[in-house]
Parts: sequence; structure tokens; C-alpha cells
Amino acid sequence: MFKLLQGHIQPAGHRSGKTRLVTKDGRCNIEFGNIEYSNHFAYLMDFWTTFVEIRWRFVLLLFVASFTGSWFIFSLLWYWIAKSNGDLMGQNRTDGHVQCVDNVNGLTTAFLYSLETQTTIGYGGRALTGHCAGTVALIIIQSLIGVFINCFMCGVILAKISLPKKRAKTVTFSDTAVICLKKGSLCLLIRVANLRKTLLIGSQIYGKLLRTTTTPDGETIILDQMDIDFMVDAGKDNLFFVCPLTLYHVINRSSPFYELSADSLSQQDFELVVFLDGTAESTSSTCQVRTSYIPQEIQWGYNFLPIISRTKTGKYRVDFSNFSKSVQVTTPHCVHCFETDYDQKNQNSHSLENHNNQEKVGIDNLGFQVIDIHESVDMTKM
Repeated sequence: MFKLLQGHIQPAGHRSGKTRLVTKDGRCNIEFGNIEYSNHFAYLMDFWTTFVEIRWRFVLLLFVASFTGSWFIFSLLWYWIAKSNGDLMGQNRTDGHVQCVDNVNGLTTAFLYSLETQTTIGYGGRALTGHCAGTVALIIIQSLIGVFINCFMCGVILAKISLPKKRAKTVTFSDTAVICLKKGSLCLLIRVANLRKTLLIGSQIYGKLLRTTTTPDGETIILDQMDIDFMVDAGKDNLFFVCPLTLYHVINRSSPFYELSADSLSQQDFELVVFLDGTAESTSSTCQVRTSYIPQEIQWGYNFLPIISRTKTGKYRVDFSNFSKSVQVTTPHCVHCFETDYDQKNQNSHSLENHNNQEKVGIDNLGFQVIDIHESVDMTKM
């Protein structure tokens, strides 16, 4: 039977501290242990992905260390050349001595010359004389290495700035999910919104139910995955994601939520992970948005408040203040209750129709007319 719930607005649910595989902002809560040391070299072989995925603090440290380290290493080489040629201050110089580099007479000036060379500053105080072949070769090598470091670091920083997962930060899910009636079926509803006006092309929405199960053989499977199909009123593939969408999953006999009820929901132990894949319209990069819901974040007997309205100027307005808010609605206590009531209504309707048919005898002739016949006495005399 239906359970009538008092209608009042429910604010967004609080985030539970329960351990989950996927956090609310889409990060995976997992760590790898007992990895062989030989496998760490695989990260060095794929050094580009490693540098792109490391944290910003390490990128900045790498940026400073790469430039400063290269300047210092080449300054030692310039200092060695100057010392070998007798250009340093304090060395005995003969008449007619030809310097390899002008005004490089110590380690400090050698470092300044290395910095000026690699950054192409060229103040003019220190320069090659062209009398030493080693200095010509060294300045070519340092220039090439400096260009390589510039390109690599600019590429890493640009790649980190334009990571597709940064686009996913502007796609948000509702804090809670709700269960209520929709289109004559009991459904689980989730709301998702794109905070940018640029579209996500070819968006697809799907879900995974994670829970611990035990096989008939007695094997315990941790994080057993089960597919959850989500739909919107316009379908489930190639969505027109221009405004917030309400996803719904029909709870029927093939749904893993079929045995749930309003009382047993909070006692369950599962995690519902929802995915949204799409291609950013402005950058053509594919991104994935993830979030998860645990039983304490699913409200039975609630429905989301409407958030889309139309202004006087003819524009469509989205009120994000009600994005995660819900209101109680009349909802069956469980799926079996809903199906039992539905079957009883159909059975009563069918019985009433049969009863009406049984009261009729014969065949109705809508064209039959009643005609009065006056009896006449026919007397025959013998």
C-alpha cells in the first residue's frame, strides 16, 4: 500500500564520512601495494604521462630545478674553460694573452654568462672572442639543451592546465539521489548540471553498483560491479546537455534495487557510482565526470524541486539554489507494494468489466425498435 508522506522541502543531504571507492568529487580512493621495484621503471619510460600527472608543487619544483641546474652545470663548464685558458682573475697572464670569453674571471661571472646565454639575454658585458673552438661547441650545445628544456616545461604546464578532468570540475551532480514515482514506475532519480554554456557533445550516462557479494561456491567478491542503466526523457545517448538533466533508473524486476524498501534502504551496504562521458565543445577533448552515492545519501519518497523557469524577456533561467533540494511526495513503501496495488487495480477493473458483461443476456441490437401490437379477436363460426 502507498505510504502518504508529508510534503515539506528537504535540503541537500550531508556528505557521509563512510569509506567509499569514488569520492563525491570523482577521485578514486584506492592505493597499490607490494609493487615490485622493477615496475617503477615503467613510470620512467612513460615519463611524459608521469610529469603531466604529478602534483603542481612538484611541477614547479621541476621547473625551477631544471633551469637553475642547467645554468649551474654549464657555468662549471665555462669556468673550466676559462681556468684552462688562464682567463681567471689572479692567474698569471702573458703579454698577448687571448681570452676565450671576455669578462669571465670567476665562478660568479661564469654563472651569469651561462644564464645570459641560455635565456638569450645578452647584456653585452660578457661574450665569446671566437678564438677558442671549445667555446663555440659549448655555446651551441647549451643553446640546444636550453630550447629543449623550454619546450618540455611549456608542454608540461600547458598539458596540465588543459587536462580534460579540469573541464569535469564544471559539471556537478546533486548531493543526494531520490526515489519516487515517475511515469507510472518507481524510479531512482539523480540530477546533473553543466555549469558552462558550452556543451558536452555526445554525452553518455551510466552507472555501476559496487557491493560485496558471495558466490554460490562461498567466494567473497569485494567491489562486485553491476551495471545500472540511467535514462532521461530524451533517451540515454547523445544528450542535449544544455540545461540540468534529471536522470532516472527504473526499479523493476531486473534492477538490483528491486528488493529494497523505505525501511531497509539505510541498512544496506553498497555504493552507486554514476559516470558521465562527453566531449568538450571548445577543446574537443574527452572528459569523464564521476560521483558516488551511498544508501545514506538516497532519499526514499522525495522528488527534486523544479529549477527551470522562463523569464519575462523570454529566456530560460536555471535556479541552482534548488539544485539538490527535494520535497516529499506520495511514494510506495516498496516495489512489491507498488506492484501489488497496481495488480489489484487491474484485477478490480477487469472483474468489474466481467461483471457488467455477465449481466447482459443475448446480443445487443442497437437498431431494434419496440413496436406496439394491438390484439384483435378473430372469431370463426362453424
